[in-house]
Amino acid sequence: MYDEHYGLTGRPFQLTPDPRFWFDTATHRKAMAYLGYGLAQGEGFIVITGDIGAGKTTLVGHLMDTIDTARLNAIRIVSTQIEADDLLRIVAEGLGVDPVGKPKAELLSAIERGLHAVARSGRRTLLIVDEAQALPVSALEELRMLSNFQAGGHAILQIFLLGQPEFRERLHGSDRLEQLRQRVIAVHHLDPMGPEEVEAYLAHRLSLVGWKGNPDFTPDAIAALYGGSDGVPRRLNQLAGRVLLMSAIEQRDVIDRDLVEAVIADMTGETPVQAPAPAPPAAPAATDYAWPIEEASFTPEPVAPAPAPGTAAPAEEDGLRARIASLEARVEDQDAALRRVLTLLIDWVEADVRDPARHAA
Repeated sequence: MYDEHYGLTGRPFQLTPDPRFWFDTATHRKAMAYLGYGLAQGEGFIVITGDIGAGKTTLVGHLMDTIDTARLNAIRIVSTQIEADDLLRIVAEGLGVDPVGKPKAELLSAIERGLHAVARSGRRTLLIVDEAQALPVSALEELRMLSNFQAGGHAILQIFLLGQPEFRERLHGSDRLEQLRQRVIAVHHLDPMGPEEVEAYLAHRLSLVGWKGNPDFTPDAIAALYGGSDGVPRRLNQLAGRVLLMSAIEQRDVIDRDLVEAVIADMTGETPVQAPAPAPPAAPAATDYAWPIEEASFTPEPVAPAPAPGTAAPAEEDGLRARIASLEARVEDQDAALRRVLTLLIDWVEADVRDPARHAA
């Protein structure tokens, strides 16, 4: 919705990692430097860790787009608590080896032959294992054993491990992984981006989909976007996408702090602090009764003159109270209906992001 409203050619803040939107933050630049150093060594393990949403998968996608496939054969695995034998079968398949029916000893021999075949073509094999924190120690030990394969005194397999922070802690806290630790040649942890990087990050992603400055972001909106995401790329994408959606609904050309904070409050289930209600209007004349049009949309009806003090009929007072209560209930119902519509709209947009095929249809 917001991409059409602002004339964008795509959604710049989709949650699905896309290497096209790679942005060189300071921490990602360091990660690529460590990767370059590690790949130049041609052996051992490279370890990159980061919190959820820090950009590890985007980093891998960027690496896959930049490596020279004529010199490097990359095999990528996303681990999901797979055991050692299953891991070996996945590696075998990545080398074009059929693992079906092979016992472990035969499978290891087939993997070694596959690695040598790649080496004879003038390439090394890089095994990329994402979500490495899910691997049991036995599977990590198998990876270490695979890294022993050589040809002519040179390693023919190098391994790149990505994981959440607990993987780094486990790597350094297990005696069983001592031999693997000794083979790690480069380590880096992806930190959140700094507050000074947020504006450039937003502008970079927006420019890739045809952004021409509409909507514009005020400096305090940028600060609020950083505060609401702590500089974590995925969280920033999620927040920025919601902000653009709300901005499009309200047909704004400028996004300010108030809008960002309203979206943050909505996402966290909080209610923004409202300004004090204005003072009630002066009491109406004794011959009629009027309700402020800004507060409720209805046509007031004349009300009979108030009886003199001491002579008011209880039934009339009860009727007036009931009418006021009914009007207040209508205002609350209208507000609830508006919130339901906005929630359905947001859910529809997010479902569209998760399923591009449905949008294309």
